[in-house]
This record gives sequence, C-alpha cells and structure tokens, in this order.
Amino acid sequence: MSKSNPISILVKSIKNKTLWADLTGSPKLFSLESRVFHSICIGLFVLDLVYIPYNLYAGLYVGSFSAFIFGVLFFYQYYLSRYKAKPHSTTIFALTGLIIFGVNYFTNSGIHGSTDLIWPAYLLLVLAISPYHQHLKWLIIYVVAFLIIHLIEFYYPSLVQYPFKIGKGQFIDRTTAFPIPVFVVYIIIRFIRKSYDTERQAALDKTLAVEASKEQILIQKEQLEKINSEKNKLMSIISHDLRSPLISIQSYLELLNQNQVDDTDRPMLEKSLMQSTNSAVQMLSNFLHWSKSQMNGVSANLVSVNLNSVLQSTLEMESINAAKKHIALNVSIPSQLMVFVDVDMLQLVVRNLINNAIKFTPAGGKIEVSAAQLTNECKITISDNGKGISPEKQQEIFSVKAEPTYGTNNEKGVGLGLVLCKEFIEYQGGRIDFESNLNSGSSFFVFVQLIPKS
Repeated sequence: MSKSNPISILVKSIKNKTLWADLTGSPKLFSLESRVFHSICIGLFVLDLVYIPYNLYAGLYVGSFSAFIFGVLFFYQYYLSRYKAKPHSTTIFALTGLIIFGVNYFTNSGIHGSTDLIWPAYLLLVLAISPYHQHLKWLIIYVVAFLIIHLIEFYYPSLVQYPFKIGKGQFIDRTTAFPIPVFVVYIIIRFIRKSYDTERQAALDKTLAVEASKEQILIQKEQLEKINSEKNKLMSIISHDLRSPLISIQSYLELLNQNQVDDTDRPMLEKSLMQSTNSAVQMLSNFLHWSKSQMNGVSANLVSVNLNSVLQSTLEMESINAAKKHIALNVSIPSQLMVFVDVDMLQLVVRNLINNAIKFTPAGGKIEVSAAQLTNECKITISDNGKGISPEKQQEIFSVKAEPTYGTNNEKGVGLGLVLCKEFIEYQGGRIDFESNLNSGSSFFVFVQLIPKS
C-alpha cells in the first residue's frame, strides 16, 4: 500500500489530537461509550474504503455488499450520535453484526474462512458501547448464534461457499482480515486505558486538592488563633496597664483636691506617678506603632545616613533617663560609619532596647552601646549588666505571647517593645538577636545594612 492509503490517513488523524477529539467528541459532552462508538464508526469507514474495493476485486461480492451496508448504517448512526446528540442504538449495532457476519460466514468458506477472526472482535465492540446491564444478554446471544451457525455448517456443509482456494487464497483472506480485530482491540484498550488514566489523575488531583484545602484550613486556623491570641493580649494590656496609672493619677488628684497630701508624702507620690505615667506613655507609643504596622502594613524608607548622627539625639535622651537611675550609659560608635536604614524605625528600636536595659539594670550598673562594621552589614550592640532573662522566657521573647516582667525598681514591662523591634528591623532587611544569662545581664544585637555598593 502507498503512504497515502486510508489506514495512514487514520493514523495521522489519530496523532492530530485536535482533529481526533473533534471527530470523537468532547468528554464534557459525550459519555465514554459514545466516544468509543464514534471511534469505532470512524475506524469502520476507513476499513470500508479498503475492504469494499478489495472484495470486489477478489470476487467477494457479498462481502463487498456487506461492508457497504456496514458503512452506510454506521455513518448514519455516527451522524445522529455525534452531531444530533441522539444516543446510538446498541441493538441495531449488535443485530446488524449478527446478520452480516452470519451471511458472510456462509459465503466466505465458513469455518475455514476469516469470519471467525472478526466475530469475537465485533462482540468486544458491542460490549464496549453497550450499558453494563446488557453485557450478559449480548454475550449469550452471540455465543448461541455462533454455535447455531457452526451447527448448520456441520449438518449442511453444502450451504457454505468457497471463493478462495486452499493455499494462497486462504492466506490472503486471513491476512487481510487480521487488521480488523487488531484495530478493534487497539481502539477499545486505548479508550479504556485513557479513561482509567484520566479518572485516576482526576481522583489524584481531587485528593491533592482536598489535602491542600485541609492544609490551608489548618494554616488559616493557626493564623486566626494567633491573631485572636494577639488581640486578647493587647486587650489585656489596654484594660490593665493603661487603667492602672490612670487610676493612680485619679486617686492622687482626689487626694490633692481634698488637701490630704502633706509635703512629706508628695515627692514620693509624684515620683511614683511619674514613673508609672512614663511607662504607660512608652507602652502606648509602642502599641500604636505596632497596631499601625499590623493594620496598614509598613514600608521602610531606606536612606544612606551616618549612624552616629542618626542616633545622637536618642542616645542623649536615654543618657538622661539612665542618669536618673544612676546608671552609666557608655557609647562607642565610629564617627564615619554609614548605614542604609529607615531613620525613624532605627531610632525607635534603639530607644526601646536602651529603655529595657535601663529598666532591668540596678542602680550603679552600666549599659554599653557600640557599633562595628562587619563584612556585609553593621552590628549594633546594646549590653547591660542587669538581671538578665531566664531560659524559659527566652524562647518567646520576640513574641506577643511573652509575659510582662518587672524591672529592678518594679517598673512593669508590657511584652510588646521587643516584638516591635524585631518587626521594624526585619522591615529594613536586617535582623535582631540576643544573649542573656540570668543575674549577669543581656546583650542585644541589631544587624542593619551597609550602604549598597554602586
């Protein structure tokens, strides 16, 4: 056969997935049985283009006529099913096969011909396009018809015609008939495998989607629990830590209004009120900064600045606060050290860290603030010789879950300053770390970017 024969055309059309999908129909619109039926019909059309002229040439006029009837019948069935959306008739398909193969059996050498090769393949087609509940019925009908036809030949052998001579003619008949069952088996197995693979992949995708959905739900649940925990923490801070100093101020003012505060008690009360008010103001400032970062998001405005100049006002103010508690604040920052930071964020971080150091360092202690240029970053260190941090509290020191602690003069921390420090440093592309030993002091390390090289 030439390269342009109908079989090669069919193979090319199968390889062209767009054309084949258009001919057999979309899986979204047609069932697997219907798409198998469409494929069978297309295959029969192509085989008819070969077998009708071949049978005429070989003198098998009944076979040629049978192939023509097959072609017309299944073209009409294909047209109704594929383009008119009318279900194909399994009964017509099955009975037509019985009649035509029965006639062909007696006109083409009977048991010595090629009909017995095609018969089981055609039954496979019937089973492939029929509903499950009809399978047993058609199996029984075909087996019974097969036995009846062979018994008729056995008792009336004169009814069988022999258009081929034993030898070359029989060889040609068998070899030309062999592609029919092979093609049928190929079509059925291909669709069964493809359908199985599609269903398996769909099930796998569904399983993965369910697992991903469960994982997403767990993540969202954890996030909601975290948000709820943070909200409860902040509400606790607002309700208790802001309320306490306000009540103290209110009580003091009532005493003043009633002239119940003498000159001896006034300095002590005013010092206590000032201390709690300062703590409340610092806590409120941190809380407002943190709330804003959580609700609106924060974008760092990074600029190239001199570290010593940027921190000068903050360090001067903190030196005054340290001196009130008789703590020495020593600063060692190279005068030419340039960094790439958000000025406001860095000042707030350093201010919070020094305030914490003052709070947890006893009178007569010392705090060291230093900076050094490393290979790719700048390291700012705030060290003290205060009370330090216990090991069990170090795990959640940068978390909202961290419990507030009291300073050496009973100053109360709120557990929010270090959270803010960590977030603001990370917004700038930096990081924060610490070392601490209980009763020996703490050191906090802030790493920020150096000026990018041009």
